[in-house]
Amino acid sequence: MFYVILFTTINDGNFARIFVLLHLRSLIMDCIERSKEIRRLTLECIASIGVGHVGGCLSVADLLAVLYTKHMNVDPSDPQMKGRDRLVMSKGHAGPALYATLASFGFFPKEMLKTLNKIGTRLPSHCNMQLTPGVDMTTGSLGQGISCAVGMAIGAKIAREKARVYCVIGDGESQEGQVWEAVMLAAHRKLGNFTLFVDNNGMQIDDTTQNIVAVEDYEKKFKAFGFNAIRVDGHNHSAIDMAIEKAKRCKTRPTAIILDTVKGKGVKFIEEMGVGNHSFSFGAAELEKALTELN
Repeated sequence: MFYVILFTTINDGNFARIFVLLHLRSLIMDCIERSKEIRRLTLECIASIGVGHVGGCLSVADLLAVLYTKHMNVDPSDPQMKGRDRLVMSKGHAGPALYATLASFGFFPKEMLKTLNKIGTRLPSHCNMQLTPGVDMTTGSLGQGISCAVGMAIGAKIAREKARVYCVIGDGESQEGQVWEAVMLAAHRKLGNFTLFVDNNGMQIDDTTQNIVAVEDYEKKFKAFGFNAIRVDGHNHSAIDMAIEKAKRCKTRPTAIILDTVKGKGVKFIEEMGVGNHSFSFGAAELEKALTELN
């Protein structure tokens, strides 16, 4: 009855807008639920081996949920699909978060997550394109993934593909000179098909980024290099989604989306560990505690 009244009391234009808003709301709710699953699967994955890079995996879960729910043109049944979008996890130690995402979206069975870093696994601790379905670049040596991603974006333009290339770097990783070489090239080649995400959680392996090498202000730096730059709350699904949409509309420049995040996001005791949550022992007891706190 409500829908009959709705159809008969508002004009077509208003109805179209309401329909779009309801659809977007549904997608965002899907992203929120997917984020929770990605975090849970990531924690279970790392717990299966007993140690891992927990903090930096949890900080990118919301981004991965939005990307794969709404934006990535990929096919889990055909990971090598021609013309697909590509994601390069340049901060390769966040591999478990990417694996959890790929498993959540059906690239491989979720049970495979429990083989992380074990003999014969297809899921090494850092991303490996030769082993894992859905992984587009081998990463781990910080600063190199972004260079590969820029090359992919150039290749897509040469091939006249509509594919987009996304890349995730850490804020600690942005201290690498190779990152800025890649940024210069991306801007020079006017790669409107390239979007870079900076996981700006303020921490790296042994201290805060401010104490090691302060890189801020990211927006000013990227704009100076010729990028379109957007800064958002990296845990706000709507904000992430809108930033990606803006990046898609920027056809003549690459876009950097700076995500202000919390390392270990979603599990209070891991968040409170601060710098110590980069990599630590994480077994059955820690998993049980984390799952009770997970939000």
